[in-house]
Amino acid sequence: MDKLLKDKKAIVIFVAPAFLLFTFILFIPICQSVYYSFCEYNALTKPVFIGVENYRQLFTTDRTMKMAIKNSLFFLVFSVVTQLIAGLILAALLTNIKKGRNFFKNVYYLPCVLSSAALGLLWMFVFTPKLGINQILAEFGIEGPLWLMDTKGFIILPMWVIAFVSLWQYVGQSMMLYMAQISGISTSLYEASYIDGCTKPQAFRYITLPLIRPMMATAMSLNAIGSLKFFDLIFNMTEGGPNHMTEVLATHLYQQGFKYFKYGYASAIGVVLLIICLLVTFFINKFVKVDNYEM
Repeated sequence: MDKLLKDKKAIVIFVAPAFLLFTFILFIPICQSVYYSFCEYNALTKPVFIGVENYRQLFTTDRTMKMAIKNSLFFLVFSVVTQLIAGLILAALLTNIKKGRNFFKNVYYLPCVLSSAALGLLWMFVFTPKLGINQILAEFGIEGPLWLMDTKGFIILPMWVIAFVSLWQYVGQSMMLYMAQISGISTSLYEASYIDGCTKPQAFRYITLPLIRPMMATAMSLNAIGSLKFFDLIFNMTEGGPNHMTEVLATHLYQQGFKYFKYGYASAIGVVLLIICLLVTFFINKFVKVDNYEM
């Protein structure tokens, strides 16, 4: 009994710091944001409760909000699908090579640890009409497009440009997660499959994929939430323009809160973003089937 009490005390002592940090840094601010979302608030005067007026404006009169939701969902689908495929391919290739593995791992993972703001400015110059890629194309007599300003037609070119830049930056994270899971698979499983006449693609399909499925679900959740919170690259490359065509929920929240000082309205956008993140995480955990295997 004394040992059980001591164990409970130890658990409380170790859990308490994390619990306090979570409460004061995350939980309380989230509750405050939910309250402010029902208020007219500019941080200079006291919040005035106005009910669901902010939400009514968001989904009826705010055209930018509709574009922001559309673009955020685009980034969600693009990031989850492309990082899943590209991350798996890179992880499979690097796991099966011996020479230069660490070098290529560092090359692909390096963009993940660099500042998104700095990379956004870098790529903005790369896609500037008179510089970067267009200057190289001009040497061959090719007139390059307006990479970050062309919004004509069905395809919004700036959105796809930013999406591929984000893929380049974050694919290394998915790759490292998959490689960590693949390295934990016993080599005896592969050896036994090769003895039975299994090829490497077949071994990847019937051994590797089922055993790394839990990590796939985790990576998909991280990619989904990260894509919905996407801000740095877009803000530094286009600032949501031209004409709000590359606006996402995070940039719209920033504009309303820190440019127009509509903190109540911005809080409502933040609550919508939080709900979408929770729903996406729920559906991924619900519908991505994960089987536990003994390795």
